[in-house]
Amino acid sequence: MIPSSNRQISNRKLNDMQISMLRLFDQNLSELETLEVRRILMDFFDQRLKAELDNVLSKKSYSEDDYIKMLSDDNFKTK
Repeated sequence: MIPSSNRQISNRKLNDMQISMLRLFDQNLSELETLEVRRILMDFFDQRLKAELDNVLSKKSYSEDDYIKMLSDDNFKTK
């Protein structure tokens, strides 16, 4: 039996980006080329994540004391 989370994924159609990625990897890339593409993708998503983090942090205006409280207190209330 397929878990419900896997069934939901299998019922979705691939978007244009996913299809393009599949075509890219159907080009018989070498292992080194595959690693390079993966590294490029990881860098892309890393940059987006850092930008989002910077955006959230600028909105929250956390102080150094806030970070210390977050690390030591599970009940830290966000601003």
